[in-house]
Amino acid sequence: MTNTRSLPRGKRIAMVAHDNRKQELIDWAVINKHLLARHELIATGTTGRLLEQQLQHPVRKLMSGPLGGDQQIGSQIAEGKLDVLIFFWDPMEAQPHDPDIKALLRLAVVWNIPLACDRATADFLFTSPLMYEEYNSQITDYSIYIQRKV
Repeated sequence: MTNTRSLPRGKRIAMVAHDNRKQELIDWAVINKHLLARHELIATGTTGRLLEQQLQHPVRKLMSGPLGGDQQIGSQIAEGKLDVLIFFWDPMEAQPHDPDIKALLRLAVVWNIPLACDRATADFLFTSPLMYEEYNSQITDYSIYIQRKV
C-alpha cells in the first residue's frame, strides 16, 4: 500500500556538502544557477552561506551539519517540507556525525524524495522535466513495521 505526496512545480531543495566536497557543490551550483533560481534553496551552515554568495539567490540557512543541520533537514523531510536533497558527501573520510548522515540518507529514501550524492546524479536529476512540474511521489506505507514493533 502506498500514499501519495504532491511535489510542487517549484521544489524545496536542501543542499549539503562535506568540507572536501563543498567546492564541487558550489561549482555545480554556479553552472546550474539558472535552474536553481526556479526553486527554494535550503542549506546547512557554511554551505548555505557560500551558495548564497555565489548564486546571488536567497538560501535559507540551517545549522552546520555536525551541530544539528543534518537532523534539521531530516526533520523537514519527514514533515513533508523538503522535496529534493542534494548531498555531496565525502565517501573517503569518516565524519564525526556519521550516524546523522546515515539517518538523513535513510529518511530521503523512506520518504521517496529525489536524492543526488554526486555531480552526475545531480546533473541527471536537474535535466529531468519532472524537476520543473508537479509530481506525485509514491510513499510506501510503513504501518506494517510499526504494528510489528508494538
